[in-house]
Amino acid sequence: MHAISPRQLEVFVAIATAGNVRAASERLFLSQPAASMALAELERQIGSPLFARERGRLRLNDRGRELLPLARELIERHAEFGRRAEGSVVELTGDIGIGASNTVGNYLVGDLLGPFAAEHPGVALRLGVANTARIAQGVLDHDFDIGCVEGPVNHPAIESRPWREDRLVVCARPDHALAGKARPKREHFAGARWVLRERGSATRALSERALAALPEGRVVLELDQSEAIKQAVIAGLGIACLPEVAIVDAVKTGRLVVVPTPFLDLTRTLSILLHRQRYRGAVLEAFLASL
Repeated sequence: MHAISPRQLEVFVAIATAGNVRAASERLFLSQPAASMALAELERQIGSPLFARERGRLRLNDRGRELLPLARELIERHAEFGRRAEGSVVELTGDIGIGASNTVGNYLVGDLLGPFAAEHPGVALRLGVANTARIAQGVLDHDFDIGCVEGPVNHPAIESRPWREDRLVVCARPDHALAGKARPKREHFAGARWVLRERGSATRALSERALAALPEGRVVLELDQSEAIKQAVIAGLGIACLPEVAIVDAVKTGRLVVVPTPFLDLTRTLSILLHRQRYRGAVLEAFLASL
């Protein structure tokens, strides 16, 4: 096998991240033909393709998924060698892909990314937002370098560490029957109409746990965004169990009220997810330190 160059590895990683040669070449300031040639030469040297070609997009095949984390590690080690060889403090450069579940990505993104971005402006940040199950899968597939999610994730290939506490609350329109009760009891929730998050989200799992402790109600609507659920409750479609940070504005303006539920446990721990095989170079370690 001929020597594989750092540039070939960079092209491979960029295409795996972007999904096509055009976006990868723009990211690396290369022409598309140059990026295509670098990938073709890498695949020739390896002796097998790294991507499946599907309708204009390149998706990693099994061989590509196997080699992607190693390619990223080699790129990061090469950069780390350069920084240390300088013999002085050098600004961190590179990029990091973060997957955030909906509550984190929509309402806590400043807390998650702000300190790191301020301290390391030379590092490009990529943020993807989805539910907990999809973020965990993205970490497993190396689509994300790190994940931040609302729910517990138990997988032998994933390390999960606590980040911060979060709290859900039951919310309703001000004119809802439950809103007028200073001290609601469990029985007051009998027959309640609920608007819930989609299955696979941590908010849905915690909501279902709360509903199991209440008299039977009815799920009238399922939505995949907390913001959409908030608007549905404001419109009078039902009540919901949502992250407290998601409804602060609506409570302040009087569009929603929090229904007291001291008999329900609605606290949870937000977690950081890392693939156990992911090399933790200077950029990733700096990001973890910023948390």
